[in-house]
Amino acid sequence: MKKLFLLLVLTPLLCIGQAKTKAKKSKIKVPKIEAVNKALTPTTALDISSGLKEALNKGVSEQVSKLTAIDGFYKNDLVKITMPEELQRVDATLRKLGMGNLVDDGIKSLNRAAEDAVKEATPIFVIAIKDINITDAKSILLGKENAATTYLQTATNKDLYAKFNPVVQESVGKVGADVLWPSIINKYNTIPFISKVNPDITDYVTKKAMDGVFKMIAVEEKNIREKLTSRNSDLLKSVFALQDKK
Repeated sequence: MKKLFLLLVLTPLLCIGQAKTKAKKSKIKVPKIEAVNKALTPTTALDISSGLKEALNKGVSEQVSKLTAIDGFYKNDLVKITMPEELQRVDATLRKLGMGNLVDDGIKSLNRAAEDAVKEATPIFVIAIKDINITDAKSILLGKENAATTYLQTATNKDLYAKFNPVVQESVGKVGADVLWPSIINKYNTIPFISKVNPDITDYVTKKAMDGVFKMIAVEEKNIREKLTSRNSDLLKSVFALQDKK
């Protein structure tokens, strides 16, 4: 009798529990990847690729272009080039010796070189954007807020450095950093009992300038992903609407 009683009591409870579980499952949102797959056609895939390229080009035209202005790097805390890590002690030591102005001029010259170089090298980034293919487009669209920028950086970093470095070297000469920095380093190296330094300023500025460019492209990508007002074309609206689907 006890078994029969328990069976009669527990069976309805089990049924209610199963019903609730099914109801919860029915409320679970369809993942983004499924929503995009349902909408995906050859034409849509091409649109996604084109939309990502447009977003990255928008990043170049609206954000990277800001870096080419006077103080584009120097007064932008997101990308400002500071003293190389191995020269931090140079900064502190020369300031203690009353050469703070010389150090400040040196830092400014690094930023001026980057501002000048980006102006000349922007077309390199535009050309690189064209290499994003349809196969990668969907995963990039559904990736993190900087997925397109990260993909572009990973795919082009080596080639961009090879092309960008000579432009930076020329810019370092144009803004006088090639004279100012040897002067700073020579003054430091004459101080008794210190380890001498000889950093490659061109390499440093090249890498920092490239980092700055990608950071600014990422800013615009994030805006487009998160703000409807930043999707200022029909293509951007339709492509990133797919990303918004739940």
